[in-house]
Amino acid sequence: MNKLKIAFLLVAAVIVGQAFTACRHTKTYAERKKDEREAINRFIDKNNITVISEEDYCAHDTMTDVLKNEFVLFKESGIYMQVINRGGKEYLKDGRHEIIFRFNMSRIYENGTDSLWNTNLQGTPDPDVMTVTKSGTTYSGTFSRGELMNAWGESAVPTGLLSPFKYLKVGRLMGERGKVRLIVPHSESFMQIKRYVYPCYFEITYQLGR
Repeated sequence: MNKLKIAFLLVAAVIVGQAFTACRHTKTYAERKKDEREAINRFIDKNNITVISEEDYCAHDTMTDVLKNEFVLFKESGIYMQVINRGGKEYLKDGRHEIIFRFNMSRIYENGTDSLWNTNLQGTPDPDVMTVTKSGTTYSGTFSRGELMNAWGESAVPTGLLSPFKYLKVGRLMGERGKVRLIVPHSESFMQIKRYVYPCYFEITYQLGR
């Protein structure tokens, strides 16, 4: 196990432990959800994020203005997304697709963020890999290898990390990689995060594999 992986596991363990200690005796689930909502709002204010509606997002050809730091809010899921690069020429077709997945991940908490994992988004030597299955408007995925699967002990790709595929045209070449920033609430994240109720911030590139 490499040093980066060990560091990630230690940070994850500390965060889970802190969350458990702080919440198991004093916070109800409703209270933790309220804390999460407030943490997201503070993160948005601190980072001067402009939130736009799904209607505005669709009216602008499902693109966000990065210069204005726009994020679209999907009300049903509570996910916020900024599209930095839509990707290549076409959307994923129905079927199974190998996706190379590079990411930075942070926990959003009351007074800022904790960096959980940082990777070179352009050229990670050993990136995570997932298999994404598209059927109509439904997407599902499993990790086949990588740090997220190893760290969280889960092979299923959380819905929050699958949600951008509806709007990206992921290709194989450097300029065809889809790139997004996401604010993901616990309900759309990994099972451990769902258990302890905190939001995460991701910067992600998706690249079509074989």
